[in-house]
Amino acid sequence: MARRRRDANYNGLKLIAVTLFIGLLVIWVLSWDHARRVKFAHYEAFGIDLPVLYSIHGIDVSRYQKEIRWNMVKAMNVEGVRIEFAFMKATEGEGLTDRYFKYNWRQAKKQKITRGAYHFFLPGQDPIKQAKHFISRVKLEKGDLPPVLDAEQAGVLPVNVYRAKIRQWLQMVEAHYKVKPIIYTSAEFYKKYMGPEFDEYPLWVAHYYERKSPRINRTWTFWQHNDRGNVNGINAFVDFNVFNGDSATFQQLLLK
Repeated sequence: MARRRRDANYNGLKLIAVTLFIGLLVIWVLSWDHARRVKFAHYEAFGIDLPVLYSIHGIDVSRYQKEIRWNMVKAMNVEGVRIEFAFMKATEGEGLTDRYFKYNWRQAKKQKITRGAYHFFLPGQDPIKQAKHFISRVKLEKGDLPPVLDAEQAGVLPVNVYRAKIRQWLQMVEAHYKVKPIIYTSAEFYKKYMGPEFDEYPLWVAHYYERKSPRINRTWTFWQHNDRGNVNGINAFVDFNVFNGDSATFQQLLLK
């Protein structure tokens, strides 16, 4: 009878310990989830919510935004938030050049908005020819952002073949500009087609309308969080981005 009571006491203590452990685990998970959650605030002039934990905001544009009045972009100040950088589509595949790139590239510099140029990669075309095409059209200068590979299509290529192709583009462009290129892609595409072997490259990750930080298990440099923003001087919706760092870190990223 005494042994039965001891067993009951032991089982009771075991149940309490398990319950306590589960409770602590739930608290830890909720705390971790809260830590990942990013506070957003609505900015009526931009027409969207912005993550307020980041101080450096920017946009990316292509032919869809046409010729931009960069003086109006520069002058826009909404409760202390300014457009401080702009990525622009320069090239696509082996021979296409964005029709508005040259104008927007030149005008953004006049307004002292930090510029970045990107290449839209076509998996079915030669990566070396694509790299040469980008290099022939984009002259990067001191104060510009590193070159960007926009990798969001794999077509029918096996993963290993796709990786080998984008690696060729990245290596040739890095050799030319003497700086490691930035990779732009979505969180899911990166997980499926790239992975840890490309973690050495700065990442510009697309994850729209996410109320937390981008769901990707690696460090990211830029986050494209919305594609429906409004900016003075641009007669179309525009993508919004934030930089993951302070002004000193941002300056370190720029070409020297």
